[in-house]
Amino acid sequence: MAVSLETGPKVHEQGVHRLLASYRLIPADGTVRLAKKTSNLFRRRERNPHPGLDVSGLTKVISVDPDARVADVAGMCTYEDLVDATLPYGLAPLVVPQLKTITLGGAATGLGIESTSFRNGLPHESVTEIDVLTGAGEVITATPDGEHADLFHGFPNSYGTLGYSVRLRIELEPVAPFVALRHVRFTDVASLVDAMTRIVEEKSYDGERVDYLDGVVFSADESYLVLGRQTDEQTQRPSDYTGQQIYYRSIQHEPSATPKRDLLTIRDYLWRWDTDWFWCSRAFGTQNPRIRRLWPKRWLRSSFYWKLIALDHRYNVGDRLAARKGEPPSERVVQDIEVPLDRTAGFVDWFLREIPIEPIWLCPLRLREPVPPGADPARPWPLYPLQPRCTYVNVGFWSAVPQTPGRPGHTNRLIERKVADLDGHKSLYSESFYSPAEFAALYGGDDYRRLKQKYDPQSRLLDLYAKAVNRQ
Repeated sequence: MAVSLETGPKVHEQGVHRLLASYRLIPADGTVRLAKKTSNLFRRRERNPHPGLDVSGLTKVISVDPDARVADVAGMCTYEDLVDATLPYGLAPLVVPQLKTITLGGAATGLGIESTSFRNGLPHESVTEIDVLTGAGEVITATPDGEHADLFHGFPNSYGTLGYSVRLRIELEPVAPFVALRHVRFTDVASLVDAMTRIVEEKSYDGERVDYLDGVVFSADESYLVLGRQTDEQTQRPSDYTGQQIYYRSIQHEPSATPKRDLLTIRDYLWRWDTDWFWCSRAFGTQNPRIRRLWPKRWLRSSFYWKLIALDHRYNVGDRLAARKGEPPSERVVQDIEVPLDRTAGFVDWFLREIPIEPIWLCPLRLREPVPPGADPARPWPLYPLQPRCTYVNVGFWSAVPQTPGRPGHTNRLIERKVADLDGHKSLYSESFYSPAEFAALYGGDDYRRLKQKYDPQSRLLDLYAKAVNRQ
């Protein structure tokens, strides 16, 4: 069995020792949190007065087994580092979230999605075992059908409130050197959804295989499906969207019977959205050609934009600039929601009428089949209870709207109600406004309470509602 050691078990073991030592330094009445400077959460948080967990030794790939197509990865390892370790073997994770600095542990406990999700599900579904530091200060190994199977199935969408992943073993899949793209334009969202439905079932479009599938809606009469196919053939010079060219703008074209075609290396395809944080870099002026020519290339990435957002959170820069112009403060509307495929057109039509945000991202997903051994066939992942054998579409929208006077969170609450009416869910990485009863009904309720009592009996970790809604 060929095994490539990236850092090796001994180095990882040293990192675990530092983690446990830092846990013991936190006062018994102190809240346990990670000591890390970066985050992909888009909600404000209260500062922790106590020292956090030392995860500095848990940031690397431990090993890659190219024969078994698995990797052992430390919990704080980023997907950027993991992809760099697996691509030399012609392998990649089954689902690679869009931003380079998302960690494996973060994607497993906080969910993630990408253009392989219509065939590979969500990132946590390719995890086969997890070492978890629980709130009780123990490192345990959770597997689908082992002693801690309840934690394995309840870990996704727990956001570090049941424990932190120390090590994850994940499946890998073969990938080709290039991805050939077709950008198919639609003049109404209903037609796009019809085409998406066929592609999800047939894994092909117009006689050509589809390995990657997502879409962008620019307006009610301009939307696109982006169809990717792995290939060994370099049929044209690969495009480069890491510099002056902007990926999402390359999708657009005039209506025609022939889809627009493009070619990317597999690495550039996986990170196609990171350079401009989808399209959110325009808020910083970097899509202005004159500014972009002067903007250092090393700053054209999501990790740098996060630093700018952190400064805005800290000093309210955006609202202060708006006040100088006589404009009201903004309400951030930064969300990813999932609704059933057959209700997606209705949601998007409503959104385009009611919410002044564009573009929006579409990404279909289905839970993998069969469900993991030991899981509830009807609710395999109880804290984010998507239904097996049902196709959903993730709709992502990330911007701001003018605040409604006297009604904080008004637009976000509208969206939450609409999503619930359509039997959908929303991710919890951003701001939420649910009541405790609504939250419990949507995100695990009794299942979560049982897991919390078992694995964090002294409540050393934050409660999920406190973390996701009260933003503690």
